[in-house]
Amino acid sequence: MKYSLRIGQVSGVPLRVHWTVPLLVFLFGYSLASATLPAWIPGQSTTAYTVAGLAGALLLVLSLLAHESAHAIAARRKGIPVHNLTLWALGGVTEMDKPPAPGAAFLVAVSGPLTSLVVGGAALGAGMGLDAGPGWTLPAAVLVWLGWANVLLGVFNLLPAAPLDGGRVVQAVMWWRTGDRERAEQAAGRSGQVLGFLLIALGWIAFLRGVWGGLWLALIGFFVMIVANAERQQAFLAAALSGLRAADAMSSPVETAPDWITVQRFVDGPTVDTRHSALPLLDFEGHPSGLLRLPQLARIPVRQREEVRLRDVAAPVSQYATCAPDDLLDDVLKKLRPPTGLPVLVLDGGRLTGIITAHDITRLAQRRRLRGNGTG
Repeated sequence: MKYSLRIGQVSGVPLRVHWTVPLLVFLFGYSLASATLPAWIPGQSTTAYTVAGLAGALLLVLSLLAHESAHAIAARRKGIPVHNLTLWALGGVTEMDKPPAPGAAFLVAVSGPLTSLVVGGAALGAGMGLDAGPGWTLPAAVLVWLGWANVLLGVFNLLPAAPLDGGRVVQAVMWWRTGDRERAEQAAGRSGQVLGFLLIALGWIAFLRGVWGGLWLALIGFFVMIVANAERQQAFLAAALSGLRAADAMSSPVETAPDWITVQRFVDGPTVDTRHSALPLLDFEGHPSGLLRLPQLARIPVRQREEVRLRDVAAPVSQYATCAPDDLLDDVLKKLRPPTGLPVLVLDGGRLTGIITAHDITRLAQRRRLRGNGTG
């Protein structure tokens, strides 16, 4: 996820925090301190409400971390590579490879909501216990709020719609019963789109009736609908591209440019009219040395174009994915990681033989679908 900062790791998995997390802490902390706690426990000082609200918001973020960590730990125990864990305003994202079997998918999916329900039950119990003692009413109220928030989080995530954990559970069960992973993913994605639309509608109706929290609900619905649609597209691509090799998708021959020429010489030459927005560069020995994004050239001042060489502007080839012509296309796409992603350079013995762009993938998938080799 863009604009996130790595702050450590959890069980060997890199932990990142999105810039929206401080906003989440502020919003929940303010809501607790200014409305919820004064309504539950009147008569406390402003300082006490502020400290308690901030503590409650931070504990909620730790609860979200526990939820996502449970997914990561369950995945690693099943041998599924986990690449990173990111907290952001709408919860968290655990980036991992796809589970190899429905049983593993089921266990990874349920681990998060079960953790939230356990944390919620523990917080509720602790809050009720503290409330019995004198002078502990405010901390008890924070724990009770935290408990109900985690219970709500666990229950909400069990709704049977992707990308929520409940959608993953339904997907795993369908995969187990039908043996068709792509069909299960498509069904979970469709349910996610329906749920997202309903959340947007309910949130908007609530907002029109004066409930500002409806905007938050609508935002969650929008996120659910967008991600569900993306997952349906990924399931379609996985089915359409199954069994194909990188050579089937790559554009070849590849337009290239020598990395040692100046920007001005390149601009004056015919290669500037290439149909791709990314152009591979070759060194003196003919090996790929970098990838030039053509829009970057516009940022070079005209007076410097006679001095700056293409290799000074391009990103090194080590930052991009490479593969061999005979590699399975599905495996190649699974290995793509942000921020670079596509294109993929296809190398044969160190020599560039082709390039795979997003347009190549889309065109190939559509062609196979028209021929009846993909599923919709």
